[in-house]
Amino acid sequence: MNTWRNASLAVTAAAVLTLTTACGQEKGTENPNGQAVGAAAAAQPGSGGYGSDLDGGAGTANQAAAKPAGQLAVWDSKELGKVVTDSAGFTLYRFDKDTASPPKASCEGDCAKKWPVVSAGGASAAPGTDASLIGEVTRADGSKQLTIGGWPMYRYAMDTKPGDVKGQGVGGTWYASAPDGKKAGGGKGSGEESGEGSGEESGEGSGEGADYGSGEEAGGEAAELAGLSVRKDPKLGEIIVDKNGMTVYRFKKDSAWPMKSACVGECLKKWPVVAPVDKSDVEGITLKGFSTLNRPDGQKQQSVDCWPIYTFSGDKKPGDTNGQGVGGTWYVVSPQAKLVGAPK
Repeated sequence: MNTWRNASLAVTAAAVLTLTTACGQEKGTENPNGQAVGAAAAAQPGSGGYGSDLDGGAGTANQAAAKPAGQLAVWDSKELGKVVTDSAGFTLYRFDKDTASPPKASCEGDCAKKWPVVSAGGASAAPGTDASLIGEVTRADGSKQLTIGGWPMYRYAMDTKPGDVKGQGVGGTWYASAPDGKKAGGGKGSGEESGEGSGEESGEGSGEGADYGSGEEAGGEAAELAGLSVRKDPKLGEIIVDKNGMTVYRFKKDSAWPMKSACVGECLKKWPVVAPVDKSDVEGITLKGFSTLNRPDGQKQQSVDCWPIYTFSGDKKPGDTNGQGVGGTWYVVSPQAKLVGAPK
């Protein structure tokens, strides 16, 4: 009996050792290029975008409305200028038939299925913007809706992926929001103001009601991105992107064997870590060495083939690769976790 028990314990211990040393992790050992990161842990489930919740179907509008905006962001559109998005990269909109002073939301019922409201809970201002402009308004059902500059904020059901701005100018009353709550691009893409009773709030008759029913249904063919997936860049080829479509990078001063991160302190402000992603939420990427780093600063960081991965604060919108080659140490990552374009 003791022999069997000892053997069982030995097998268990060996399994644990295999998990904790899969990336050559040596907890507490200093990296000659930076700070040790701590033992690897099992990857935790990531969170996807809002595309699947914004289909405008029965019951999903309320579910989408409950989604917090999180850390707001601002990206520069060539056509519209600065546009506000939620933490998942989805454009936020304002409605001309609402009011900002005092804040009042008039999009209810069917309108709110097409334009899910943005919850005020957990929302924080985008870096570099005026936090005093962030507020909330109480809706007819008692829920709290995010406001920017007094204007209630919405998402658009037809925006199915980060960076979409399909709601711009719809019905001559809906516009992407600028950081101050004004119309992004000064209201570019607008038509004539629709009359009372035929506007967006009912979705009936002609105008927006007819437009909404045509073409691709929201939540249809254009699916949300996986937690990590592959994008074909015209210059760099296949590279890894995160759930928001933002480019993923590796740091040459990091190490995989043992797995350590040399990006600490001020470095992390420019190169935010990629949060843990569940293996089931990965498409087209190697799962070799797919584990989570427990960093000394308390953050958890995803690794691919034992290499820690990051995004770049200088990338303002999906598809940007402004971090490529920075300092001769930062490079985009191939689906096999290799550095793309780095000199040999």
